[in-house]
Amino acid sequence: MGSTLLAYFLIPALFLVQVTCFQFNFSTFLKEDESQLTLSRNSYIVLGAIQVTPDVNGGSMQNLSGRALYKKPFRLWKGNHTTIASFNTSFVLNIRSQTSPGGEGVAFLITGNSSLPDNSQGQWLGMVNANTNGSSQASVVAVEFDTRKSDDQDMDGNHIGLNINSIHSTKQVSLSYYGVNISGGEDLRVHLRYDGQKLSVFIGDNQTLVLSQSLDLSTHLPEKVFMGFSGSTSNETELNCVKSWAFSGTDIGGDRNLRWVWIMVPVASVGILVGVAMYLWLRRVYKEEDLEGQGARLQGNIEDEIKRSNLGPRRFGLKELKQATGNFNPKNKLGKGGFGTVYKGTWRNNDVAVKRVSKKSHQGKQEFIAEVTTIGHLNHKNLVKLIGWCYEKREFLLVYEYMPHGSLDKFIFCDDKPTLQEESTLNWEQRLLIIQGVAQALDYLHNGCQKRVLHRDIKSSNIMLDSEFNAKLGDFGLARTIQEKEKTHHSTIEIAGTPGYMAPETFLISRATVETDVYSFGVLVMEVVCGRKPGNQSELNNYNNSIVNRVWDYYRKGSISGAADSRMDGDFDEKEVECVLVIGLGCCHPNPHYRPSMRTVLQVLSGEADPPQVPQERPSFVWPAMPPSFNHMDDSLTGSQLTPFTDLSGR
Repeated sequence: MGSTLLAYFLIPALFLVQVTCFQFNFSTFLKEDESQLTLSRNSYIVLGAIQVTPDVNGGSMQNLSGRALYKKPFRLWKGNHTTIASFNTSFVLNIRSQTSPGGEGVAFLITGNSSLPDNSQGQWLGMVNANTNGSSQASVVAVEFDTRKSDDQDMDGNHIGLNINSIHSTKQVSLSYYGVNISGGEDLRVHLRYDGQKLSVFIGDNQTLVLSQSLDLSTHLPEKVFMGFSGSTSNETELNCVKSWAFSGTDIGGDRNLRWVWIMVPVASVGILVGVAMYLWLRRVYKEEDLEGQGARLQGNIEDEIKRSNLGPRRFGLKELKQATGNFNPKNKLGKGGFGTVYKGTWRNNDVAVKRVSKKSHQGKQEFIAEVTTIGHLNHKNLVKLIGWCYEKREFLLVYEYMPHGSLDKFIFCDDKPTLQEESTLNWEQRLLIIQGVAQALDYLHNGCQKRVLHRDIKSSNIMLDSEFNAKLGDFGLARTIQEKEKTHHSTIEIAGTPGYMAPETFLISRATVETDVYSFGVLVMEVVCGRKPGNQSELNNYNNSIVNRVWDYYRKGSISGAADSRMDGDFDEKEVECVLVIGLGCCHPNPHYRPSMRTVLQVLSGEADPPQVPQERPSFVWPAMPPSFNHMDDSLTGSQLTPFTDLSGR
């Protein structure tokens, strides 16, 4: 009943907020957003951003200016300048020099005139021109982000300034002091706050205050103003982009009596409908409250995570993805896995892969979070790129770059079937390139990221191949990020991974480690070279798998290259095959302390180091594992107290 009363009072409050706030939010910019913006002749929306001055595809970028303003005017003040609106706005700029130095800059504008001034290129930044500079005719207050020292009044070529009807700033601050290069091609997050008396400018994710100035905007600007951006180039050029923009201000405009009409009509309507709505709501709340609560928290958590990185994946609407996939037409199905179905789609004239997470999957939500919060913020040529995500109407969807050749397993498993087409057989050079690519991806996850990432499910079906058979590691549904780089493990309450690829200690300890990832990589190496599936693992066979035993038998007999895929007809460099298979055996050593790191694996593959020392007979798996009694070449050890798992959850 308390929730019912709370909802009853909050619903009218929401209508009140809507009529007293002027707000909008562009988390990215789409072509359809042009209807809400006024773009000058040189400004365009391209690739999710406003190009205030354009990248003209090889043409001259010199001496251009542009403006991009929100189309609806904002009432700044009313009466006898007695009531002045306040506002907050935040945006992300990306300015990349095309010459050295670049020029000229971008400005956040508050102006009474939405038109771009003639001849406002160069030092004028699209704000004013030679005729209006310094006069009230300009009708502009701006915060400039100046990337070139145009005259003696500019303190340097990397500053912000407060400008009033003039290109000459009343106050300037160099951002070099804060370690920021405006035109360095990095995203710059900016937050402006105006309380009716003072304008404050903050930069960065931590919102560092860099400029604050007492200011009465009503003395410089008309009652109604336009908000937005301007920019320019000169003989020196740069690409001036705005990647996102949010604005919220108090709406002081309109007739008071009319406002009450707008408030009371919806409130009265709600009063009539609330009884019926509440009855229906109470019928469903107990059934859906938990799921909806989880969904809301999930969406909030993901959005919070994405906001920490401007390079994170974009958010899609469900309608967009239905259109892209032909409403998830079965004809567009690429495959089906443990967590859902993957469809081929078309988005912005490019092929994409859309994973629709199964609603029946008890791990679907966890996979969704893991994908967006790990691979979504990673960038490596051997990782499948996550383009975006969608959570809407209890649908979890992920959008990836499309891999024309699909997954690796379709090319390497022959199962002794003579019907397999000859052209689908990978040659040795392709297989070696795939192994090197996966090794580079895994080394990046373990050692190249700001936070170490454990993949936890490395296998051939999670390796995707592009049009040139380059390998890209995908499916990060089981991946986990380790907050502190120096740590090597992630504790969990259940076993994650796929039997056949899992290190033997995984069945006994409650930790995923870099060494368990290395073991899975070793199995993958043998799959690729031998063209065979790994086999199953259980306590009865001491958690061994058939492919490792088979390769070790060939190694014991001194003919390890004989384990190679017969479909290659011996057309390979025998020394290379021997080296790669020994790497695989080293990675699958039963004792995790003896497995090489991925950095060492890369050094061996590139010829910078010798293959690991592997015993002729496969050692028995014994736990707890004993650490080496000598200084091993690799120091990536787990070496800590371990506790048992409670559940087995493979796929």
